[in-house]
Amino acid sequence: MTTRKNKQQPQSPKNIFKFNIIWVYAIIAVIFFGLQMLNFDATKQTSWQEFNREMLQQQKVEKVVIVNKEIAKIYIKREYLDEEKFRDANQKPLGGASTKGPHFYFEIGSVETFNQQLNDAQSEFDQFEKISVTYKTEKDVFGDILGWILPLVFFIAIWFFIMKRMSGGGVGGGQIFNIGKSKATLFDKAKVEVTFEHVAGLEEAKEEVEEIVDFLKNPNKYTRLGGKIPRGAMLIGPPGTGKTLLAKAVAGEAKVPFFSLSGSDFVEMFVGVGASRVRDLFKQAKEKAPSIIFIDEIDAIGRARGKNSITGSNDERENTLNQLLSEMDGFGTNTGVIVLAATNRADVLDKALVRPGRFDRQIYIDLPDLAERKAIFNVHLQPLTLTNNIDVNFLARQTPGFSGADIANVCNESALIAARKSKKKIEKQDFLDAVDRIIGGLEKKSKIISPEEKKTIAYHEAGHATVSWMLEYASPLVKVTIVPRGRSLGAAWYLPEERQLTTTEQLLDELCAALGGRAAEDVFFNRISTGALSDLEKVTKMAYAMVSVYGMNEKVGNRSYYDSSGQDYSFTKPYSEATAKVIDEEVSKLIEKAYTRAKSILGKHKKQLMELAELLLDKEVIYKENLETIFGKRKWTSFEEEKLLEMDKEAAKKEKKPKS
Repeated sequence: MTTRKNKQQPQSPKNIFKFNIIWVYAIIAVIFFGLQMLNFDATKQTSWQEFNREMLQQQKVEKVVIVNKEIAKIYIKREYLDEEKFRDANQKPLGGASTKGPHFYFEIGSVETFNQQLNDAQSEFDQFEKISVTYKTEKDVFGDILGWILPLVFFIAIWFFIMKRMSGGGVGGGQIFNIGKSKATLFDKAKVEVTFEHVAGLEEAKEEVEEIVDFLKNPNKYTRLGGKIPRGAMLIGPPGTGKTLLAKAVAGEAKVPFFSLSGSDFVEMFVGVGASRVRDLFKQAKEKAPSIIFIDEIDAIGRARGKNSITGSNDERENTLNQLLSEMDGFGTNTGVIVLAATNRADVLDKALVRPGRFDRQIYIDLPDLAERKAIFNVHLQPLTLTNNIDVNFLARQTPGFSGADIANVCNESALIAARKSKKKIEKQDFLDAVDRIIGGLEKKSKIISPEEKKTIAYHEAGHATVSWMLEYASPLVKVTIVPRGRSLGAAWYLPEERQLTTTEQLLDELCAALGGRAAEDVFFNRISTGALSDLEKVTKMAYAMVSVYGMNEKVGNRSYYDSSGQDYSFTKPYSEATAKVIDEEVSKLIEKAYTRAKSILGKHKKQLMELAELLLDKEVIYKENLETIFGKRKWTSFEEEKLLEMDKEAAKKEKKPKS
């Protein structure tokens, strides 16, 4: 067994004083100030009257010097400098007596006037007692230098300030000379605390990225057989499904330098900056290899080239993409650098970007299913203070179609609702209120609705519930309410079956159930209202999809006019006018047939529907149990419900099993 000792290597003495350009400016300022002090003129100001009375008439003036024809400088004789009235004019700024002078000064109007006054004042003096007057021209060298240096410095400072603001600001990367540098944030090894344990419900995606982590940790395991480490992996999926969280987990697990940035960080107003930042990013990543680069929202720079571009223009985004393509699989090599990217717009990406050799793997992250929603709830419920009767299976059942971000929002919203009601723990009803709040919006109990309108809304929602309850493939009901939420006056919550394939019979049942509200108004009131707008929109889209996309119509045949490449058919249709007429006719027949079927179902169960509507008017909110009381248990059990029952049985077994 060997032990390692930490040997402290002798450290080289650090430089206490580091060079800084500010020091140069400070030294120049000190020298300039010193020169000014050495040349400081300690002359005291006086007036012609005082000069004539106190100095000239008493014959204490040695000479007078006229400077630049503007100022008269007076020199006092040395034998009189010790007098008290001349002592203040006899001091230098740094101490010491000034015997040379000048000692006083005053401004003159003109040389001729001054000479006339001086001659008149000395008219009674002897010739030898009269003082001499000399003339001198002086230049203020330092003042002239400051006169043209200070404005120049001022404009240079303004220029630097403007360029700094235009380049993004900030210390370091915001300087004008760093505008082409990468804006990526470096997470060095142990700085990321997120691991795969924090990511729930993405088992297949985690397996893919776990292999990427293994590439970085044990590259020889794969390269010894002749294989090559993948250049990159693209995380594709709807918003809120955990793409960025999965990338953070890769950074936390790999323990290698991790560069994180957004696709928009490459975009700048200056031409060539995006490509320069790409080069700098990969240069830093190569220096710290093995490393990972994560580009979030890569569609900001990865859109297909050549679309919507002006002829002859310089597209900065395309230049950035070209540089990214070159860096990922160009003439050079990027050994040990793996690029991760995330987007929810994979359909608009350039084909050269997603080809093998660049992003070798495309990892699809879909919305979580029932079991995955349960796992996500278990993660987000940990920090919450809950009552003992919270059933995670029930919560997962109430949130079909929710993403991971939606589930996190449900948990947070339930805590806020409980706190608003001054509860000490979060209850089951708080979660239900949170789901309702997210799906339908805020309750509007203050909205004024007349009794007649309320009755119409109740029968409309009861019609939806009745038709869906009586159809085999319609989604089973969870809850119905006539309390206004958001822009809707009433709502019904269903538990849609999570299936990969949908048959014609299933779509026809969904069409019929969606028209149940409009049919109920027609059957019971012999009139229809605008409340079925969203239902009609859904039905129309579904019917057109059945006829023109899925080929589920005998007359149109097995044809699909859907284009997966994402081209726009706004101006040209891929079929003739005759075919368009046939499609419209078949869609109309399909909808009318579903509507007639819905009215027939409601006519058979008219009594139960009235009972359900009256119960809804009374309680405003009814649940699945109320429908079972009125209509009896549903004849059909969906695969989703069977799966839920199995999960409930497994949870019950775990609770009964004694702890070892």
